[in-house]
Parts: sequence; C-alpha cells; structure tokens
Amino acid sequence: MLPRLLLLICSLLPVAALAANERYRLDPVHTRVLFAIDHAGFSQALGTVSGSEGVLDFDPQDWATARLDVAVPITRLDLGDGKWNQATLARNLLDGERFPQARFVSTRIEPIDASHARVFGQLTLRGVSREVMLDVTLNALKRHPLPPFRRTLGFSATASLNRADFGINAWPSVIGGQVALRIEAEAVRDAGAEAAPAIPAPAPTTDSSLDDAAEAAVKAAQDAATQTETHP
Repeated sequence: MLPRLLLLICSLLPVAALAANERYRLDPVHTRVLFAIDHAGFSQALGTVSGSEGVLDFDPQDWATARLDVAVPITRLDLGDGKWNQATLARNLLDGERFPQARFVSTRIEPIDASHARVFGQLTLRGVSREVMLDVTLNALKRHPLPPFRRTLGFSATASLNRADFGINAWPSVIGGQVALRIEAEAVRDAGAEAAPAIPAPAPTTDSSLDDAAEAAVKAAQDAATQTETHP
C-alpha cells in the first residue's frame, strides 16, 4: 500500500509544479505610473512616475493566488516643469522629503477572465495606508524577443483615489480631489527576486523651501486666473 501511495504522490508533483506561482521582478525601465488631476477646472494635469520596483508572484492559471508588492519612488515624479515638480513634493502636498516612496501590496484578487482581474491592496502614500482597487489587464506572458530572451509579463492597470484620504488636502480650489491612475508595467521572471525594503520612517525636516515653492507656484496660478477674470 505504501509504495502505491508514494507513486501517486510522485505522479502529482509535476502537476503541482506547473500550477505553482512563478516570481517576476518588475522592470523599472519599462514600468511607469501616469496620474491625472484637475487643475483649477482648466485641464487635467498629467504627470508620471518612473522607476518603480517590486515583485509579482503569478500563475496565469490561477489569478487568485497572485501577489504583488511594488515600491514607487515619489521623488521621481515629473509634471513637465521643474518648479511644479518641486511644489508637488512640498510638505503640504506629497511631502517627498519625509515620504519619498509609496508602496502597494495586494491583499486579494478577483479574477474576471483569463486576462482581466480586480486587484485589491493597501496603498501607503504620505504615511497613510488605504485600500485601492486596480483594474488589471494582462497584455502578454511570453519569452521576450530580445536578448537575454527572458520570460516576460506585461500588464496595464487603472485606478482612482481621493487625495484627501491620504492627508493630501491642500489647495482644494486649485487642485482637484480625485486622482486617476494608469499603470503600464513589465516584469521578468526571476526566482531570486526580493521584495522592496520596507518604507523607512519619515525623516525630520526643518527646511521650508519646498513649502515656499508650493505657495509661490499656487499663488501664481491664482493670480493668473484673477487677472483673466478682471481683464478679459
């Protein structure tokens, strides 16, 4: 009886191996977060953050077992203008000096079909953690056509969040409350990839230059709007 049992277990091992999650390392060069937010009702200001790092444990046959852990370097945001970048990282907005990194860790996944799922997780931004849901589309999972021909996964995702939920509530008359996110990401198979280190404790700061820059930038926008209304 025992030999038969051992034979049965051995016969199931290859199936189990195929069903197990594989680890993928996020490619920071080909991963970018785009955000859009209302600018005083005139337009949707667009910015990007590049250089995200992290790991994804994924089995395309069983999305529900996947796990995503990503670190986003907030200080690498780009709104297309150096002064606005500095203003956005000021203490009364993203506070990039004390909180240079955001972190998303998935908690559960609701598969929709073979290439779509809702991914729920905890987003930590500016020291505050809130649940955020990503609508994820799997674009491809195959060997990359260029050397070193690594097995590569590519996906797109969208999400929406309220900045006030993360304590980012300055300048409501100029900056919208809702932030739309779009994420384009690639990850390569890497069994030895390690999750990003924990978010460090906020560093103390006494420099108000970033706040001064934010005040000046927003005041300039308000002055410009007032002049437009007063002098058509």
